[in-house]
Amino acid sequence: MDDAVRSIEYHGQFRLLRRIASGGMATVYEAEQMGDRGFTKRVALKVIHDKYAAQPEWLQLFIDEAKLSANLVHGNIVQIYQFEEVDGQFFMAMEYIRGVTLRALIDHHRAIGEPMLAPLAAYIVSRVCRALDYAHNFVDDSGNRLYIVHRDVSPGNVLLTWDGQVKLADFGIAKARTMRDPAEERRMTIGKKHYMSPQQIVGENVDWRTDIFSTGVVLFELLALQQLFREQETEAALDEVVIAPSPDLRDLLPDLDQSITGLLSLAIAKDAMMRPNAAMFGMSLDEWCAKQKAPGSPERLQAHLAKQFPTSYRPPSNTPRLEPHPQQPPPQKDKSVWSKVFGS
Repeated sequence: MDDAVRSIEYHGQFRLLRRIASGGMATVYEAEQMGDRGFTKRVALKVIHDKYAAQPEWLQLFIDEAKLSANLVHGNIVQIYQFEEVDGQFFMAMEYIRGVTLRALIDHHRAIGEPMLAPLAAYIVSRVCRALDYAHNFVDDSGNRLYIVHRDVSPGNVLLTWDGQVKLADFGIAKARTMRDPAEERRMTIGKKHYMSPQQIVGENVDWRTDIFSTGVVLFELLALQQLFREQETEAALDEVVIAPSPDLRDLLPDLDQSITGLLSLAIAKDAMMRPNAAMFGMSLDEWCAKQKAPGSPERLQAHLAKQFPTSYRPPSNTPRLEPHPQQPPPQKDKSVWSKVFGS
């Protein structure tokens, strides 16, 4: 058989180690991918809940996430390795991130009452912008631009590795222009309302500009340690995001450099046409960082995480710039029905 068309049949197995998180649509496990001759690889396994797997529109979103994300190979995007169905159970194997979410970092700073240094916040968001710029301009093998929109940029979907890298995760409700959108067909508004753009929250057909708005809201929260939009009721949230005038950031962030507040004001502009694209937003943040006495960098983010999370921080290697912390005991295995499917 010609090597160009030959296929290799693969029968792999995953061993679940612990449950990392359980969201509305899926549960994520830390797991080991097991191969031949003792090969193992640590991965994150995302498993859709049975009730959503039974609903075609939600299952399609899960499948689309795997298909869309699989080819988004970028240093600031969590990688998707594999998608499978086993006895009616759907899961995807992803890059396992050793670190914390941006949500955990913001909550920590809020709890201790100590703001994050602005250059470090700008650095983190500039890396999110790099991920978005790559996704927004991604082209397929035929050279066709897919116009991918994430639609769920929020602190919980930004992961920070212990060695100071920033990763955008969860393209679960992302869409490309060429894909059908079950949410749009069912007139569902999906996403986190406190980070949605005015266009997204009213159910318009959105483009990359909605991600820029969400990214600006995330940057504000990093700097202010409070959410920009806080209304809980749907009607009030609509008024706050869509109808009310844009917040005056000079009043909310009086000590911040005006060049940053000006850029942030453009990102969260109600008029989508005023927002910069991801490349411009990220480049402007990088240029501002470079002018600071202590600009953001992977090394500074790594040191910051080590200081803020001393009991859970696990250095990727024993480097001289950081004192290593004792390793944590190995996680307990998750005793669940998945052991039957993925191995004990």
